[in-house]
Amino acid sequence: MSDTVTREKWERVADWGRRLRRPESSARRSLLLILKSALAATVSWFVSYELMNATSPAFAPFSAVLMVQVTVYQSVVQSLRYVGAVAAGVAVQAVLGLSAGPDLVTFALVALVALVISRWRLLGAQGSQVATAAFFAFATYTGASSDTDQVKELGQIVLLVLIGSAVGVGVNVLIAPPLRYRSAEWGIRALAQEIHDLLDTMAPELGEGAPDADTTQGWRDRADRTGTLISQSREGLRTARESLRLNPRPWARRRRGTLAFEAYDRTMEALVRMISQVTAITRSLDLQHQDEKQQEEESGPDRDYAPFLRAYATFLSSVVDFTEILATLDEDHLRDQAGRLDEAADGLERCRREVVRTTEDRGLSLTDPTEPYGVLVVEATRLSEECRYTADVLGNSAENGSSGSRTA
Repeated sequence: MSDTVTREKWERVADWGRRLRRPESSARRSLLLILKSALAATVSWFVSYELMNATSPAFAPFSAVLMVQVTVYQSVVQSLRYVGAVAAGVAVQAVLGLSAGPDLVTFALVALVALVISRWRLLGAQGSQVATAAFFAFATYTGASSDTDQVKELGQIVLLVLIGSAVGVGVNVLIAPPLRYRSAEWGIRALAQEIHDLLDTMAPELGEGAPDADTTQGWRDRADRTGTLISQSREGLRTARESLRLNPRPWARRRRGTLAFEAYDRTMEALVRMISQVTAITRSLDLQHQDEKQQEEESGPDRDYAPFLRAYATFLSSVVDFTEILATLDEDHLRDQAGRLDEAADGLERCRREVVRTTEDRGLSLTDPTEPYGVLVVEATRLSEECRYTADVLGNSAENGSSGSRTA
């Protein structure tokens, strides 16, 4: 038993090591962030404690760690906001403390004014630091023996925050500046994979005939749970785009002038619309089970419904093939993938026309609100259009040279 446990532990260690070797792995990013934060904190402590002999040296490493952000752009922006928030908090204490003295009423006034300033939108997420800095400044102020020492201590707090912020930003810029370009691809892959997996489950069931109520309800519930994934994918695209701003890496500078992000943005929004269309399909199929009378009379229309479902299952399978390519999107191979997407979109359109032909041959009503055919045909048309649009967007991006090789 102990040998098995030991072997499993070593296998987990080996797996972690393999993930560390992948440039875009979360394990590697986490380890790098920890190392950079530790370095920034150490350098800041050395400057504040060893060189400056500051009274409160911890302000510098604390600030430095906060500034090692996910992207260089965020490091710069947040450092400016953070320094501004701390300076505002210290200024509030300096004005009220020096004029009114270190008593309880003064502290209440400091807290009130600092909390009001912390609501300033310009400070963003760093707004809470106004009150924090004011409280620390008040504590430092009460411990000083003279007005000169009080002013000196308050000024030192701002200086330490400036040093820590500068060190944090410097470490983030100079040592492996974060580049999250692959986050955009991840978002597209995740959405495409979600569509692929759901339709890959639906197509065989529809090909065999009308699915039962539990099955269609399960599809509908699954389609309705995609909101979080959509938000995460959009955030990944935002982070990827932002990671190029102010990034000193040579590749990042080259990428700023390309159309890749525009193409990725359009592709992601097309996938979001496709998810909405798939959701409408699952809802329409599920609503057929809401009317118990219709279920009892299923044997009547089922002779017409089954051929339609088989044609529709073939259409959904063609969407599965299309999204399977998108689920492995890689800009390094975009030209080849764009060609495959173009072929898949053509095949998908042929399947859609077969669905329409089946409805015409069987005399199925597309306008009867109690029947699913109209909604299903409309959503099939929209899915086909979105797939064609996506193939064209990525094809144009590939032709414009945005699939060049990278070193990131």
